[in-house]
Amino acid sequence: MCSAGIQCRMALSVPPQSSINVASNRRDLALAVHRCGRRRSLICRAEATAVSALEDGFVVVEDDIHALLEILPKDVQEKLRNEPRRAQLLEVVLDLGRRPEARFLGESGGQYLREREITLDELEEAQNSVGEFGDDNRAGIEGTLHRISAIRSRKGLVVGMTCRVGRAVTGHVDMIRDLLNLNESILFLGRPGVGKTTVMREIAHVLADELHKRVVIVDTSNEIGGDGDVPHPAIGGARRMQVPRPSLQHRVMIEAVENHMPEVVIVDEIGTEAEAMACRSIAERGVVLIGTAHGEQLGNIIKNPTLTDLVGGVETVTLGDDEARARRSQKSVLERKAPPTFPFLIEMRERDYWVTHWTERSVDMLLNGKKPLVEVRRRDEQFKVVIERWKTYDGDGI
Repeated sequence: MCSAGIQCRMALSVPPQSSINVASNRRDLALAVHRCGRRRSLICRAEATAVSALEDGFVVVEDDIHALLEILPKDVQEKLRNEPRRAQLLEVVLDLGRRPEARFLGESGGQYLREREITLDELEEAQNSVGEFGDDNRAGIEGTLHRISAIRSRKGLVVGMTCRVGRAVTGHVDMIRDLLNLNESILFLGRPGVGKTTVMREIAHVLADELHKRVVIVDTSNEIGGDGDVPHPAIGGARRMQVPRPSLQHRVMIEAVENHMPEVVIVDEIGTEAEAMACRSIAERGVVLIGTAHGEQLGNIIKNPTLTDLVGGVETVTLGDDEARARRSQKSVLERKAPPTFPFLIEMRERDYWVTHWTERSVDMLLNGKKPLVEVRRRDEQFKVVIERWKTYDGDGI
C-alpha cells in the first residue's frame, strides 16, 4: 500500500463523535488522497473519494460521485459539482421534456438544476455511458455502487432515468452488532431510501472480515456489490453471485447453498412466493439469512399472503367452546402456523431509528390483538447507539 494509503486509514480511524476530529479527518484524508495518485482501493482513492460526517453520525467512506456526474449533461454536472449539499445528494431524475431534478437526503421534494428541459439526445448519451439495462430496467456504472433505473415508453424507448447515488458507509452495523454475534437470521423492513441495501453491504463486510464467516451475497441488480464482474471493495471478503434475471433470484439462492457452502446468505428485496420458499429452505439447512423485504412494519408482512411465511405464516383455527371461553375470544382465531424463517425482524423507521422484534413473540401477540414488547435502537446526540428494551410497540395491529 502507498504511504498515503496508510494516512487514509489513519484519517478514517478517528470515530465520528467529535466534530473537531471529523474536521481534522477530512483535512488529513484530502491530503492523503492527493498524494495517493490514481490507485484504486476502498479507502485510498483519488477519484473524488469523500469522508464526511452526516447529520445522523455515519461516516461516508466512498461515494465515487464523480463517476455518476459524468453521465449527466455538462451543465448539470457543473451545477452539482458546486452544490454545497453534494454529500447529501440522493438521486438525480432525468425525464424527457422536463427539467432535471436533484433530490437530497432528509429533504422533501427536489431542486431543479436548470430551466431547459431534458432532450432525447441527452437521455441517449446518458444511456450509452452506463452498463446494459437488465430485465428489471436497472443498470450501473462499473466499479461503483451507483444505480441507474430506466423508465420506458410503450415502444421500449428510454424516456426517463433515475440516477441514485450509491455510497459505501460505515457505522450502520453498530446498531445491530450484538445481534450478528447470535448467529441468527435477520429480516430488515423499511421504506425505499432508508438505507436497507447500505446495511446489507456493511453487514456482509463485517461478517466476512471481522467474524470470519463464509458469506455469499445473492446480488440481483448489482446493488450490493456494485456493477461489473469484480465486486466493490465495500463488501470485504464476501463472495457475490449475480442474478441473470430477477425472476431467477430464488434459484440462485438455492444454488448458492448447494454449490458454495456458505454460512451466511445475504439477499436484498425478497418479494415473491418462490423467494420466500427459498428462504425457508435455506434456513432449514442451518444457513443464516440476512435479507430485506417489501414493507415498512411487521404487520405489512403478516398481511401479505406472498411473504407471510417469512414470519411463520397465519392460519385460521377453530377453538372448542371451553378453549374460547378460557381465551375470552371468538371460536375462530388467527394463529401462527410455523416457526418464523427470520427469528429477528427490524423495522428501519429512519437511518438512526430502528425497532427490533423477536419475530415469534411479536407475531403471536399481534395476532392476539395485543401490543408486543420490542427493542428501540437509536443514536443519541453524541451519535452513540442507545438500546431501549421492553418498549411497547407503537406500530399498527392486525
